[in-house]
Amino acid sequence: MSPQTGPGLPWARLLRAGARRGAGPDGAAPGPPRFADAARDALADTDARRSRAAAAEARRTAAARGRAAEDDWEGLRRRAADVRARSLDDLERLLVAFEKNATAAGARVHWARDAAEAGRVVAGILGPGAGAVARSSSATLGELRIDEALRGGGAEVRPAAVADLIAEARGDGGGAPRGHDRARARAALAGALPGASAELPADPGALVGAARDYLREVLLEARASLTGANALVAETGGVAVMESEGNVRLGAAAPRTLVTVAGIDKVVPAWSDLAVLARAWSRSATGAPMPPVLSTWSGAVPGDGPQEVHVVLVDAGRTRALADRTGRQALRCIRCTACMDVCPVYERTGDGPYGAVHTGPIGAALVPQLRGTRAAREASLPFASTLCGACGQVCPVGVDIPAVLLELRARVVDERRAAPVPPPEGVAAQSAEWVMSDERRYRKAQRAWERWARVAARGGRIRRLPGLLGRWTEARDLPAPPRRSFRDWWTGGGSAEGR
Repeated sequence: MSPQTGPGLPWARLLRAGARRGAGPDGAAPGPPRFADAARDALADTDARRSRAAAAEARRTAAARGRAAEDDWEGLRRRAADVRARSLDDLERLLVAFEKNATAAGARVHWARDAAEAGRVVAGILGPGAGAVARSSSATLGELRIDEALRGGGAEVRPAAVADLIAEARGDGGGAPRGHDRARARAALAGALPGASAELPADPGALVGAARDYLREVLLEARASLTGANALVAETGGVAVMESEGNVRLGAAAPRTLVTVAGIDKVVPAWSDLAVLARAWSRSATGAPMPPVLSTWSGAVPGDGPQEVHVVLVDAGRTRALADRTGRQALRCIRCTACMDVCPVYERTGDGPYGAVHTGPIGAALVPQLRGTRAAREASLPFASTLCGACGQVCPVGVDIPAVLLELRARVVDERRAAPVPPPEGVAAQSAEWVMSDERRYRKAQRAWERWARVAARGGRIRRLPGLLGRWTEARDLPAPPRRSFRDWWTGGGSAEGR
């Protein structure tokens, strides 16, 4: 019999489903945990949550001050959105132009379909026995796990940014976490910096100074340097990176070999377009009128700087995202982090639960498109949002993140509906439909619920439902049912005394 008509609905299975929280939409092997489950430890860490909240407040204040100082912020925002939209609409032509002009400038351009191919390309560029390789902070390098590919071939990959150095010392996967508290940063750096004193102070200036001295040596000693890119300028074949530390600039000048790995979505038509994006990025990221450090290069110059310049252009799901009429706007992202600074979910959980270097609201919108939504974690990301809309309001390139998340939620629901094994929420919906389609069944279920709920209630509230239903009461209490239901009161004539 079908679930809608058969008498034996799987209530017990529904209640037991709380133990299968990591299962994917088709009931396959769990794999990485869902966002909600991975966030539990982060939510329980009060000190880290306070550090993230304070850091987010400071960044919000700086960005708001910067936007207010802009003569026409909304006009700049429209121009930046137009640059990114036009770039994606004309992506094929711009990529061909970039390759042509970068090659003419002395760079070598490579293409990679996915992360595995990108790793092989970079490893082939550096060759066997690559030695010390300095890796600048880059979401794309982290997304593609280039470090792992190179270390597997014997290269010694060293982070060249303070946040990445702290993350590696603490064993954090993915990218560089934001909002470190001072004590933990001091402990991580004391263990990571050769010869660091056990008395290394927790003062931010002292920590940054000690890390800077070490990272300068890393960059100067490296045989090769790996970077990402904020933009690829088709007009000249140039690469542009916006940063606050300056490690990319030194890394792009000192080593003999320079390798830039970038998604194909980073291309823009001209330098004038880059100027618009740089101003929008800076106002949203730091509040300043322009980035603290803007580095550009377009090829090898004999006798000056790197003598081998390579650019690896990577798809890794971007053409699939580009084909999605709603979701493609997530590819406009310029990595300013403004959406993270206003997101109540990200502020409380940090980077870890997202399981990727693309985190926060934009990560929840982008990662499921790049990786698909069959795995439990990726399928859960679109739901890691309150849909308050703050992220869309501050995005400097006009990405309507809530709209993308809603589209992805619908996709996840459709995939689960088509799965051979219905997910727990599907069982719940079918069960509710079966019960509520018949008055007698509904009345019996209501009375059974009332009896159970009165027993389970404490002080007029139910604080924990069993099994899968318990997810609802993890963050809220459920009022106990009244002494007399509305149906009984109505049947009894609706007298005031019976209420």
